[in-house]
Amino acid sequence: MARKTTTDDPLAPVTLAVGQEELLLDRAVQQVVAAAHAADPDTDVRDLMPDALRPGTLAELTSPSLFAERKVVVVRNAQDLTADTIKDLKNYLGTPAEEITLVLLHAGGAKGKGLLDAARKAGAREVACPKMTKPADRLAFVRSEFRTTGRSATPEACQALVDAIGSDLRELASAVSQLVADVEGTIDEAVVGRYYTGRAEASSFTVADRAVEGRAAEALEALRWAVSTGVAPVLITSALAQGVRAIGKLASAPRGARPGDLARELGMPPWKIDRVRQQMRGWSADGVAVALRAVAEADAGVKGGGDDPEYALEKAVVTIARAARAGRG
Repeated sequence: MARKTTTDDPLAPVTLAVGQEELLLDRAVQQVVAAAHAADPDTDVRDLMPDALRPGTLAELTSPSLFAERKVVVVRNAQDLTADTIKDLKNYLGTPAEEITLVLLHAGGAKGKGLLDAARKAGAREVACPKMTKPADRLAFVRSEFRTTGRSATPEACQALVDAIGSDLRELASAVSQLVADVEGTIDEAVVGRYYTGRAEASSFTVADRAVEGRAAEALEALRWAVSTGVAPVLITSALAQGVRAIGKLASAPRGARPGDLARELGMPPWKIDRVRQQMRGWSADGVAVALRAVAEADAGVKGGGDDPEYALEKAVVTIARAARAGRG
């Protein structure tokens, strides 16, 4: 390749992300984009599906810029590219352009294997993104997530989280982020239990989801189950606050932006952008303000400012659900 790089360099001329685990594939892309933006804040990022690449398109995307700007070209589902486009890519791999970082996402199977082999032969930096089908792999993933945040979690806590959440890596990663944000000190099994044990509908997340969706009756039912199964009230107010703030953040974001771009800007995983976008129907700026005040009052109530924490939570849930429905006419 034209530029000397190490296999760990996110700005290698070509990064090959191989596998079918969507979260890991997205993270491989995000790592390259973040490194490119750190090197040049004006980096141009093109994120393309196979149908956007036709013969000659790659040449246009990788042609030298008048201003020598850095560019990241992401090609998803590379195994589905047409034969002509694969030919263009193979030619490009031999002499990659300066200031261009190409990221190929490939499922790793037999389909499109010629491109996979060509990229490896050319010395592409490779990132493994396999589906994690074994419980032991998911457990290792959770441990790694905690290590990455610099926080300590006991082995029992990690196992309890896997047992409670299941096989969805995005949900596991989100749960780790939630625990790290809300809990100080070492995260143990008891902490995980307060968040996730008992009837599924009893989690603080479900209370918040039903409330911001305007489903007051279901939110109240989930709240009562949560309280009865020992979920700490302060965890519920935290989840309510996060749910309302997410609505506010997305409502004020630029319209028409891609989920991946919004995820980077708002600090949410892409899957959550999609969920919040569905939840925000019916919300207004005034509604968000009303809901945030309700959460603040409930937070004061559960932390000693009131005589009945459960009533404070119920009042907040009803207020939030009404605010969610206010803009629906």
